[in-house]
Amino acid sequence: MSTKGTLSGLPWWVKWVVIPVIALAVFGGLITSLIGFVIGLLFKILIFAALVGGVIFLVRHFTSASSSSRGGW
Repeated sequence: MSTKGTLSGLPWWVKWVVIPVIALAVFGGLITSLIGFVIGLLFKILIFAALVGGVIFLVRHFTSASSSSRGGW
Protein backbone atom coordinates (compact mmCIF):
# COMPACT_ATOMS: atom_id res chain seq x y z
CA MET A 1 0.00 0.00 0.00
CA SER A 2 1.45 3.35 -1.02
CA THR A 3 1.34 6.62 0.91
CA LYS A 4 -0.99 8.11 -1.70
CA GLY A 5 -3.41 5.23 -1.25
CA THR A 6 -3.26 5.55 2.53
CA LEU A 7 -3.98 9.29 2.51
CA SER A 8 -6.72 9.08 -0.11
CA GLY A 9 -9.16 7.47 2.31
CA LEU A 10 -8.76 10.14 4.98
CA PRO A 11 -10.89 13.29 5.34
CA TRP A 12 -9.39 16.58 4.12
CA TRP A 13 -8.94 17.98 7.62
CA VAL A 14 -6.71 15.09 8.61
CA LYS A 15 -4.45 15.63 5.57
CA TRP A 16 -4.32 19.44 5.80
CA VAL A 17 -4.65 20.12 9.55
CA VAL A 18 -3.80 17.13 11.74
CA ILE A 19 -0.72 15.84 9.87
CA PRO A 20 0.99 19.30 9.63
CA VAL A 21 0.25 19.95 13.34
CA ILE A 22 1.82 16.61 14.27
CA ALA A 23 4.83 17.38 12.05
CA LEU A 24 5.26 20.78 13.73
CA ALA A 25 4.94 19.21 17.17
CA VAL A 26 7.57 16.58 16.38
CA PHE A 27 9.98 18.69 14.31
CA GLY A 28 9.13 22.15 15.69
CA GLY A 29 12.27 22.43 17.79
CA LEU A 30 14.45 21.42 14.86
CA ILE A 31 12.71 23.87 12.51
CA THR A 32 13.01 26.68 15.08
CA SER A 33 16.70 26.04 15.68
CA LEU A 34 17.40 25.92 11.93
CA ILE A 35 15.58 29.20 11.35
CA GLY A 36 17.41 30.76 14.30
CA PHE A 37 20.75 29.55 12.96
CA VAL A 38 20.08 30.96 9.48
CA ILE A 39 18.90 34.32 10.83
CA GLY A 40 21.91 34.49 13.17
CA LEU A 41 24.27 33.67 10.31
CA LEU A 42 22.73 36.35 8.08
CA PHE A 43 23.00 38.88 10.91
CA LYS A 44 26.69 38.05 11.44
CA ILE A 45 27.37 38.35 7.70
CA LEU A 46 25.64 41.75 7.70
CA ILE A 47 27.68 42.93 10.70
CA PHE A 48 30.89 41.66 9.05
CA ALA A 49 30.12 43.49 5.81
CA ALA A 50 29.33 46.72 7.69
CA LEU A 51 32.56 46.53 9.70
CA VAL A 52 34.69 45.80 6.63
CA GLY A 53 33.00 48.65 4.76
CA GLY A 54 33.64 51.00 7.69
CA VAL A 55 37.31 50.03 7.86
CA ILE A 56 37.72 50.54 4.11
CA PHE A 57 36.01 53.94 4.35
CA LEU A 58 38.22 55.05 7.25
CA VAL A 59 41.43 53.86 5.58
CA ARG A 60 40.58 55.64 2.33
CA HIS A 61 39.52 58.78 4.19
CA PHE A 62 42.69 59.04 6.27
CA THR A 63 45.08 57.99 3.50
CA SER A 64 43.62 60.59 1.12
CA ALA A 65 43.80 63.28 3.85
CA SER A 66 47.42 62.46 4.69
CA SER A 67 48.50 62.27 1.03
CA SER A 68 46.91 65.65 0.23
CA SER A 69 48.63 67.28 3.23
CA ARG A 70 51.98 65.83 2.14
CA GLY A 71 51.48 67.22 -1.36
CA GLY A 72 51.34 70.76 0.04
CA TRP A 73 54.96 70.64 1.19
